[in-house]
Amino acid sequence: MTVLPQSHRPLIDSFGRRISYLRISVTDRCDFRCVYCMAEDMTFLPKKDVLSFEEVEAIAGAFIARGTTKIRLTGGEPLVRRDIMALVRSLGQKIGSGLDELTVTTNGSQLAKHAAGLYEAGVRRINVSLDTLDAERFRQITRRGWIEDVLDGISAAQAAGIAIKINMVAMRGVNDDEIEPMLAWAHGKSMGLTLIEGMPLGEVGIDRVDTYLPLRELHERLARRYTFTKLDKRTGGPARYVHVAETGGTLGFITPMSHNFCESCNRVRLTATGQLYLCLGQDDQVNLRDAWREGGAAALDAALDHAMIIKPKGHDFVLDRTHEAPAVARHMSVTGG
Repeated sequence: MTVLPQSHRPLIDSFGRRISYLRISVTDRCDFRCVYCMAEDMTFLPKKDVLSFEEVEAIAGAFIARGTTKIRLTGGEPLVRRDIMALVRSLGQKIGSGLDELTVTTNGSQLAKHAAGLYEAGVRRINVSLDTLDAERFRQITRRGWIEDVLDGISAAQAAGIAIKINMVAMRGVNDDEIEPMLAWAHGKSMGLTLIEGMPLGEVGIDRVDTYLPLRELHERLARRYTFTKLDKRTGGPARYVHVAETGGTLGFITPMSHNFCESCNRVRLTATGQLYLCLGQDDQVNLRDAWREGGAAALDAALDHAMIIKPKGHDFVLDRTHEAPAVARHMSVTGG
């Protein structure tokens, strides 16, 4: 039997799940303050605490060597980090050499000026977070920013040849009346739409119990009007997809609350400070920054082995009036979207 070198053994956790997908938060900063994601007055990390691009590349390289085939850059808002395209170009050079895909999740505010560069670096698909098409509601949800900037960014990305999926957090009493208009708009522009249940991460600006909308309920509502065909499509993440006959497009559902997807979890999240979170809804973590800085490649490898041992089976998200504090105290922007 051939024994692979330590640095080339696949990352398989104690439940037999192979980790092939790494989400990297390059910054906790964002130019929006979305009500379900952040508090209005946020304190961000000192820049000295954030991983350098060289450190991000070293950690990403270790993951790729051990079988990670997809990397997504997230934030905060990844495109607000200074010189972010240098990192995108560097990681893009790994496509075809172990890495199959490099993608980005963005709020779209900076997309117009970066779209062409993203495509040139090898990015072929991105997610854009957009929860409303109404300009005034957009200001209320994001607390700042202009929807015109996002729409211009989407147009620029499509013109550059990048496929787009819209991510929409479904919130009762906030934007649930826009689900069908968003579906028609996205599919009309040849974009996919994925609906996401709100998650109890950090103290934010809305009552999560009041605004929580189970996607099972929404699925049933939409299925009375639209014809759904279940798809086997997988994009590396937790979404489950259907084809919508009436629009000809794809609709995804991410349901961490009403139906968790932990049994097939193939991903981990690297924060901007180098903490590797093994589950979005748990606090299990491994400090890869210190491992790399103190012990180089060997220590980083050992830290990845330890991460596979402690990766939990699943999250413990609960959302009701008996649980006043969020299930996880950190904000989504800290972990990476």
